[in-house]
Amino acid sequence: MRAIGYQTPLPIENPASLQDIDLPEPVATGRDLLVAVKAISVNPVDTKVRRTATAEPGGWKVLGWDAAGTVVGIGPEVTDFAVGDEVFYAGA
Repeated sequence: MRAIGYQTPLPIENPASLQDIDLPEPVATGRDLLVAVKAISVNPVDTKVRRTATAEPGGWKVLGWDAAGTVVGIGPEVTDFAVGDEVFYAGA
């Protein structure tokens, strides 16, 4: 999965402040939806998080929790969505 993330908060002018990264493909479990994201935004909360939050050791912090796309997988407890649904969301 392609994403943009960081490991340590750095000034935005620093070339390493945001990096293109590859992460393992997630799997939908429980009440999760797996969404093929077509559009994403970064809101004011994301900018504040980027200034202060550090990733777990060896991991990446990914921003941009507001997105739109198409459902490509659903967890076994999902009842109101199906693969192929177009969705938008804010949050995890």
